[in-house]
Amino acid sequence: MVQRHHQIDFATGAMVFPGGKIEAGDSDPRLRERCGGADALDADALAVRVGAIRETFEECGVLLARPRGSSELVGAEGVRAIETRFRDRLNADEAGLVDVVLAEDLELACDLLVPFAHWVTPEIVPKRFDTYFFLVAAPPNQLALHDGGESVDSVWTTAQHALAEAESGRRTIIFPTLMNLNLLGLAHDVAGALSRTRARAVVTVRPALRRAPDGKPELVIPPEAGYPPLPPALAKLPPA
Repeated sequence: MVQRHHQIDFATGAMVFPGGKIEAGDSDPRLRERCGGADALDADALAVRVGAIRETFEECGVLLARPRGSSELVGAEGVRAIETRFRDRLNADEAGLVDVVLAEDLELACDLLVPFAHWVTPEIVPKRFDTYFFLVAAPPNQLALHDGGESVDSVWTTAQHALAEAESGRRTIIFPTLMNLNLLGLAHDVAGALSRTRARAVVTVRPALRRAPDGKPELVIPPEAGYPPLPPALAKLPPA
């Protein structure tokens, strides 16, 4: 997880999963033949996955890509070399992911991304998001580290420990992230998490605001989405 910069206007200072918004370059038609598993995806679904891979690389340096023709993901040394050649140009918007893919002769590992969740912010919220979450096993020999820009801290953690940090007040975690951590925490290892996720239908979650029996506002989500209830202490936190 990474901690968002305190000067960002959404989820300021909160611990989140790496990610961000889709950009025009994520729909570049040249990328389709450079994406594993693209044949079964329409243009929008493919752009979401490309955006997830791009944002993960930009935010924490993990690159879910293979040398074209290989079954193995790019190793640590290869990622470091790509970082050296492209990081400054990417930060300055002088190059995009398609430039990296073509220059390095890569294939994006879209086939490894397992759909985990789909959340849409309530209509009453001024700034709205349509957010897709994916689960993927991290490459074992790549180093994940926050970018120092949008994210100012990073940590490898378990879902249970992250929830405990939020409950104690040591970390700020917003409602959708809490719920997804709680769902992820039903599995005890990577293989189990991937297996459970592949077997579960992803139901779009649009939280609704209602008044609880004690008179306080609370967010509720559709039960068919399959989320377990938050621990009582976390359920009482402000839903921002």
